Amino acid sequence: MAEKIGKEKISREDGYLYFLGKDGFVWKTPMKTNARGRKAKVGTEKVMREEGFLYYIDKNGYVARAKMNRRGRR
Repeated sequence: MAEKIGKEKISREDGYLYFLGKDGFVWKTPMKTNARGRKAKVGTEKVMREEGFLYYIDKNGYVARAKMNRRGRR
C-alpha cells in the first residue's frame, strides 16, 4: 500500500497533469486539451526520493509513494 510522504496539500486545476519532478518539487504541466496552459512549479515542499518507490500525488492532494513491484529484478 501507499504511504503519505508530503505535508503540503496541492490544489488541482482542470486541464493539468501533476507530477513529482527530478528536483523533488511538485510540477504541473498542461494536458493536450489545454492549449493556453504553461508548465509551473506548484509546491514549496521538497521531497527526497528513494530508489524502488513510485511517487505520485494522491486523490487528497498529498505526495505519496508506493513500493514498485519489479518481479524479481532490482
